[in-house]
Amino acid sequence: MLDSLLHIDQNLAGLITTFGPGAYLILFLILLLETGCILTVFLPGDSLLFVAGAGAASGLFSLSWLIIIFFLAGVAGDLLNYWLGHHIGLNVFRKRFPDLVKEEYIDRTSLYFERFGKKTIFIGRFIPVVRTFAPFLAGIGTMDCRDFLLYNVISAFCWSVAITGAGYILGSIPWIQEHIGLIILITIVFILATIIVIILASAHGFLRAKRGEKNGG
Repeated sequence: MLDSLLHIDQNLAGLITTFGPGAYLILFLILLLETGCILTVFLPGDSLLFVAGAGAASGLFSLSWLIIIFFLAGVAGDLLNYWLGHHIGLNVFRKRFPDLVKEEYIDRTSLYFERFGKKTIFIGRFIPVVRTFAPFLAGIGTMDCRDFLLYNVISAFCWSVAITGAGYILGSIPWIQEHIGLIILITIVFILATIIVIILASAHGFLRAKRGEKNGG
């Protein structure tokens, strides 16, 4: 997986050579799974958009078509994740982990997405891992569907245009083309660092809540 990510520019070249226009469908499916299912959170997201944009700069892809398929995949993926969280996720957690899923936790999740759901969906789109889990938790927290859909569409549009556009603009720079592997490696390190920060912040918040419950008790 790491080798594939490090040489994703070469893989994309082979992809378009082997599948032709069908490569766009493959890119759509990869991004749909990355945003639409928590089990495939490891798939490339930001790096895929950036490198595909760089490929468009060299004539490998059509920039407009890339933005369209990435936008549609982002919207569809979040909708799928929201639906999974709303209709399946909570029931599964209640059956498999009844001691962990308490009504007060569900109420807190619902209250959070009622107050901060719009910001979370928009900002989370640009943060690896959070991008995948936010819509799932929004579904569990029963965030208003209309609000979710609106910010899902807005964030997917901004994300697909910004990241793919950045790849297209920077991809025309010779140094970027020569060191694309290094850039992808830096992206991977950034993703891992983000995951670690999220885990540490979550653990810190959990421990503080536990201390508060003990002190209150």
